Amino acid sequence: MTEAARPPEVDRVAASRKAVAARRARASLKRDIAMRVVSPQEVLRRAHADASSPAGTLRVTEFLTSLPAIGRGKRDRILEDLQISPVKRLGGLGARQRGALADWLDTRFRESVPRPGRSSLVVLAGPTAVGKGTVATHIRQNHPDVMLSVSATTRAPRPGEEEGRHYYFVDDAEFDRMIANGDLLEWATVHGTHRYGTPRGPIDRAISEGRPVLLEIDMQGAFQVRATEPRATLVFLLPPSWDELVQRLVGRGTEDEEERTRRLRTARAELAAQGEFDHHIVNDDVDQAARQVVDLMQA
Repeated sequence: MTEAARPPEVDRVAASRKAVAARRARASLKRDIAMRVVSPQEVLRRAHADASSPAGTLRVTEFLTSLPAIGRGKRDRILEDLQISPVKRLGGLGARQRGALADWLDTRFRESVPRPGRSSLVVLAGPTAVGKGTVATHIRQNHPDVMLSVSATTRAPRPGEEEGRHYYFVDDAEFDRMIANGDLLEWATVHGTHRYGTPRGPIDRAISEGRPVLLEIDMQGAFQVRATEPRATLVFLLPPSWDELVQRLVGRGTEDEEERTRRLRTARAELAAQGEFDHHIVNDDVDQAARQVVDLMQA
C-alpha cells in the first residue's frame, strides 16, 4: 500500500477503538448470558433484529458455551444436530437455522410468560444490589395511592425508626402467635438471629379499600407469598447487566470483599430462579422501572 493510499492515522485509531469496544460489549453480553441476566432467547431476538449489535456479531460457538452446563464437546454436538456452521454469527443465521436454535433453547431454558392482567398485590424481588429499595422508595414518594407493606420484626428499633412506618416491632412470643394464627403472608429468620415477616391484616384492608399494595421482599419471601396468596403478581427486578450489578455492590461500600463474594454467589442463584416470576423489569432507570411496577397494579 502506497503512502497516499494508507488510511489516515486518526482513522486507524478510531477503528481500533471501535473494535475494542465491540469486543468488550460481546464479552459483557456473554457474562450476562452466563449469569442469566438476559435469556438466551432474548439474545437470539436481538441478533435477528440487528445483525451489527453485540448479540448479532456474537459467534454461535461463543453463544452456546456461555450457556450454563454447555462445554465445547456438547457445543459441537449441538451445532452438528442443528446443522449450523461453527463459523456463523448469531446475526447471520438463516431462518431455518434460527428457528432450529430457538426450538432447542425453548426445550432447555425456560423463559417466563408474562402473567395477563393486573393485580392489586405486587411482590417486588430480585438479586442483591439491584435497587429494589430505591424503586420502592420512588414509588412511595411519587405514587401515594400505592401502599407499601410494613414488615414485622423481632429486633429492637434502631435510632430514627418509627413503629408502623419502618417496622412493626414485636417480641418473640407475639411473632410466634402471628405465625400460629396465619397472620403472616411470609416470614424468615435473617442472619440466624431476628425474624421478619409481612402481616396479612394491613394488606387485606388496603386491597378491600381499593388500594394497590407493593411488597418489597427477598426471594424466599416472594415464593412464600406465591404459595399463600395466589392473587399476588411476582415481579423480578433485573440489573442492566452483570457488570453493572457488581459495580453497584462494590460502589455501596457497605460490605467487605468476603461478604461481596458471598452476595454475588447468592445473586447468581437468585437470577437463575427468575423464570418463576410473572414479570421481569430491568432497573436501568429508577423512574421508568417504578412506572412499570405501578402499571402492573389495578387502578
